[in-house]
Amino acid sequence: MSLSSHLTELKKKHDHLSMEVEHAHRSPSTDGLQIAGLKKQKLKIKEEIMRLGSETASA
Repeated sequence: MSLSSHLTELKKKHDHLSMEVEHAHRSPSTDGLQIAGLKKQKLKIKEEIMRLGSETASA
């Protein structure tokens, strides 16, 4: 898998998690810990995108 396709997949996952977090906030039955877990996953993906993006910029 090329770096650009990997970045594209990470961005798709990040967008999907954003939608999940938004949906979870609207659902009264969603646990706060579940939302926090989704946000952590989203943050890790964002950090990975930033790291890979900076590597490609310096290369």
